Amino acid sequence: MSEPRIPAAYMTPGTSSFSDFLASHSPDLLPGRRTTPIGAGGNAGDLAPHGTTIVAATFADGVVIAGDRRATMGNLIAERDMQKVFPADEYTAVGIAGSAGLAIELVKLFQTELEHYEKIEGTTLSLEGKANRLSALIRGNLGMAMQGLAVVPLFVGLDLDTDAGRIFSYDVTGGRYEQTGFASVGSGSVFAKGALKKLYRPDLDQETVVTALVQALYDAADDDSATGGPDLTRRIFPVVHVISGDGGRRLPEDEVSAIADRVVAGRMQRPDGPAADLGGTNR
Repeated sequence: MSEPRIPAAYMTPGTSSFSDFLASHSPDLLPGRRTTPIGAGGNAGDLAPHGTTIVAATFADGVVIAGDRRATMGNLIAERDMQKVFPADEYTAVGIAGSAGLAIELVKLFQTELEHYEKIEGTTLSLEGKANRLSALIRGNLGMAMQGLAVVPLFVGLDLDTDAGRIFSYDVTGGRYEQTGFASVGSGSVFAKGALKKLYRPDLDQETVVTALVQALYDAADDDSATGGPDLTRRIFPVVHVISGDGGRRLPEDEVSAIADRVVAGRMQRPDGPAADLGGTNR
């Protein structure tokens, strides 16, 4: 008798988690289950490109997430136009910081996880459920993180129960933390977050929020060599993803470039960027 074309495991009812299915039947396919060579000083992260910086902010109609385009490997620029922001499904998106290749693989697994759940259960996970699933995937990568191949994403989405944008950050152990208003991860995050503290207000509209995020990435690039600012020569600009009641979409390149051009032009007159009015309003 010939072997069936589809293994029995694929025809057996089971968990709605695709990552749990892989762990049971093909654990070697999970990103965190790979054998990793040890780099110089015992840190495998020295061998792989790293991506930074990701920023996000909520606004009245939803949430915006943006990422610079630079990936570094030690003191070298490994990529100038890397994409670090990806849609997870129609109403959520993930921005990646950390080991680039592993982070992209984890995002693809997360996308499949959400799609698999919807097909098995006939409904979508809540935003809380999606955030928890991503937390579990990060926790499964803890062994790699201890070898220097850490993945620290920023997860955003529209809560369909409240029509409000929400932001979740994580640590390398899978710890999940909801952020209010805005957040940033990556090596330039401390500078980007400092900029957003001065520029962000809850009543900003979409274009102004995007501008504030581009300003924050500019400030991160100004002080962090691993973060790439707008590249006017090569016309390489941040990836910006907007999520609202109409779903998620990546802003077209011409819209982002127009905002980035205005930001850079403003920096020619004021290199440190816009300042917050001590009276409580921005100028």
